[in-house]
Amino acid sequence: MTSQRARLALTALVLVASVTGCGKKPVRVATVPPPTVSEPGDHMPAPPPAPPTAQPATRESGPPDDFGIAPDAVPIYTITGMASWYGPPYHNHKASNGEVFDMNAMTAASLTLPLGTIARVTNMKTGDSALVRINDRGPFVEGRILDLSMAAAKKIDTWRAGVAPIKLEVLKTPSPLETGGRWCVQIGSIQGEEAAAKLQDHLQRRYRAAKVIKFLSPVGVWWVRIRVDHDDRSRAETLAKETQPDEGAVFLVRLD
Repeated sequence: MTSQRARLALTALVLVASVTGCGKKPVRVATVPPPTVSEPGDHMPAPPPAPPTAQPATRESGPPDDFGIAPDAVPIYTITGMASWYGPPYHNHKASNGEVFDMNAMTAASLTLPLGTIARVTNMKTGDSALVRINDRGPFVEGRILDLSMAAAKKIDTWRAGVAPIKLEVLKTPSPLETGGRWCVQIGSIQGEEAAAKLQDHLQRRYRAAKVIKFLSPVGVWWVRIRVDHDDRSRAETLAKETQPDEGAVFLVRLD
């Protein structure tokens, strides 16, 4: 009986302790916070960093203006000449590769380099250089080899000068430089639609197998473009040499 009373008393004490414990504040338990989101729109945590590896000549990532090109990349073609730059009123208009031209991006226009070419441009007076991607056609001014975006011109310190001597080093191309491609002849700039239409009609009658069009540029001047049969380069070169319009200059232009 004595042991039974003791057990009953011990059980009662446990019940009392349990009841009185319900009035205590719950103990705080540390929890792991949710993963942070690195960029707006991301809904998955970033993966752990990969172990460092040796950088190849062409990289898959890097600063936004290096285009995956290693600093020591060897040029496959080099030329020197004069470069200008362009921004408004071409900003937000369609470039030759189909994308919208952004004067604040590191791009440039060339008459003959394949669209998508990556090149290093160096100001020969200051030594400043930058990488650019060819996404447009130009400059349509005799004696110039490149038209830089406003951002690229600022990067190599040619923005205020307007025109400067440069060294152009081609580092990467999507297609061969010397063979293939689609070519045309472009004539301009022409003041007035009537003069452009007259030239278009004359050239269409002269080159019946070609396709001749006229179009208005964002700065309000007219251009006439001659598409030769099969966009053949040698035919376009011959046509460019034998065409001497009364108004405007003649340019050999690569379309792709």
